Amino acid sequence: MSLEPTWSPSSWTSKPVAQDVEYPDRQQLSKVLSKLGTLPPLVTPSEIERLRYQLSLVQRNEAFLLHAGDCAESFDACTNENISAKIGLILSFSLILIWGARLPIVRIGRIAGQYAKPRSSKTEKVGDREVLSFRGDNVNGLDIDDRTPDPERLLRAYFHSATTLNYVRGLLTSGFASLHQPRDWSLSHVRSPSLRNEFENIVEGLTDALDFSRTIGQDSGASFEHGGARSTVGEVDFYTSHEGLMLDYEQALTRECPVPKSVSSILDEKAYYNTSAHFLWIGDRTRQLDGGHVEYFRGIKNPIGIKVGPSMKDDELVRLLDIVNPDKVSGKVTLITRYGAGKVENYLPAHIKAVKLSQHPVVWICDPMHGNTLTSSTGLKTRHFHTIIDELTSCIRIHSECDSRLGGVSLEFTGELNDEGFSVTECLGGSMELSEEQLGLRYQSFCDPRLNFEQSLDVAFLISKHYKDERRGKQKGTEKDVLFTELSGKASK
Repeated sequence: MSLEPTWSPSSWTSKPVAQDVEYPDRQQLSKVLSKLGTLPPLVTPSEIERLRYQLSLVQRNEAFLLHAGDCAESFDACTNENISAKIGLILSFSLILIWGARLPIVRIGRIAGQYAKPRSSKTEKVGDREVLSFRGDNVNGLDIDDRTPDPERLLRAYFHSATTLNYVRGLLTSGFASLHQPRDWSLSHVRSPSLRNEFENIVEGLTDALDFSRTIGQDSGASFEHGGARSTVGEVDFYTSHEGLMLDYEQALTRECPVPKSVSSILDEKAYYNTSAHFLWIGDRTRQLDGGHVEYFRGIKNPIGIKVGPSMKDDELVRLLDIVNPDKVSGKVTLITRYGAGKVENYLPAHIKAVKLSQHPVVWICDPMHGNTLTSSTGLKTRHFHTIIDELTSCIRIHSECDSRLGGVSLEFTGELNDEGFSVTECLGGSMELSEEQLGLRYQSFCDPRLNFEQSLDVAFLISKHYKDERRGKQKGTEKDVLFTELSGKASK
C-alpha cells in the first residue's frame, strides 16, 4: 500500500480532529492508552481479510451486505438476552434476504464497540443546567452529574466489547445460527400475524430443502468465504463494526501484523490493522480531507465505510477515495449514503457518476435512517417507516437507472424486548402501524430511534420481495411504487 507522505498510527495527531474529547486528566488518559496498547487484539488479520474478500463479492454483485445494530451500544445492555436478540434478528433478516435474493449475505453488526456518538454541540441544556453533551458510554455518563469525560471508560469499552464478541462467537459456533432451527431466532418475538405467516412459509420451504439435501447426502458444504470451509448450514460468518470516532482508542488497538499468506504475494509482508473491529467507518461529521480521522483511516488495512450525505461534493468524494484507497483495492471502501428521503434524488445520481468516472471500486449501501429523523408532537425523536422505505426504494431505482447496483443496507434496529416480551416503540408505522401516541410505551433508546423487531422484518420482506421479483424477471426496479406492493400501503400510513 502506497502511503505518501509517511503514515503511522499516530500521524493523525498532527491534524485537526473533529469531535475530539477533552479529558481533564491527561495523565490518566496516557495510563489507560498504554494499558490498551498491551491488551490482546479483539479481531485477527485473517478475519479482517476474509471480510474484505467478501465485500469484493458484494462489489461484484455476488453477495449482499447487511450492516445493522444499535445506534449506540450501552454498557448496561451487555447481557446475554440483548445480545442473543440482536444476533437472532440479524440472522432472521439475512435468512429472509437469502430466500428472496438467492445471494450470500455478508453480516456486519454495529456491535462490540459502538459506544461513542458524535454530537452537534459540546454542551446541552438539561432543565435549567447547561452540561457537557453525552458522548456515549466510553466517554461519559448519561446522568447529568456524570458528564466529565473519564479515560477509564475506554478500558470498560474494551472489556465490554471483548465480552460481547466472546458471547457472539460462542453463539455462532454452538448451533444458534443453524438453519435447522431458525424459529429459535425470532418467531417468539413476532406479534404481527402476517409477518409470522410469511416467516413460517420461508421456514417450511427451508426445512423441505434441508430434508432433501440430507437425503442426498449434501447437508453441508463449503461456504462462499475465501480460505474457509465451514458449514453453510451450521455456522455463519459475522463481523463487528463501529464508527472510528475515538482516535486515541483506535490508535491503541492498531497493531502491525503479518499479512495472511492467502492474500499476500510478498514474503513476510506486514501491515497495520485496527484490531478493535473488523470494519470501521468515518462519519459525516469527521470526513474532512485534511482532518485527523481521514489521516488515520488512510493507513489501516481494514475495509472501511464512509458516510456520504447531502453536504458531500462530487469532487470531494473522489478526492477522499484517492486518499483512503490510492491503490484502488477491491473490497476496501463501502460508501454508506444517508441523504434523507426528500434529498436522495438530488445527490445520489451525481455521486454515482463521479465515482464511476474515477474508476474507484466501491460498495454502495443505503442508510435510510439518519437522514429521516424527526421530532414527534410528544417531543420524542423518531423516524417514520414510510420515509425509511421511500429512501431505500429510491436508492434501488436510482442505482438501476445509473447502471449501478445497491449492494446492501445499513439499519439501526434492535431485537430488544421489555420485561413483558414486547418490542420497543421508537419508530412510527410498519405492519403494526405504530402511532405517535404509542411511542412512549416502550421507548428505550438513549440515542437515536431504532426499528423494532416487527418493523425490521417488514424491511427484510420488502427487500427480499424486490430481489425475488427481479430474479424471476417480473420487474426491472424502475418505479418505487411498484417495487414493494405487499406492504406499501401500510408503509404510507
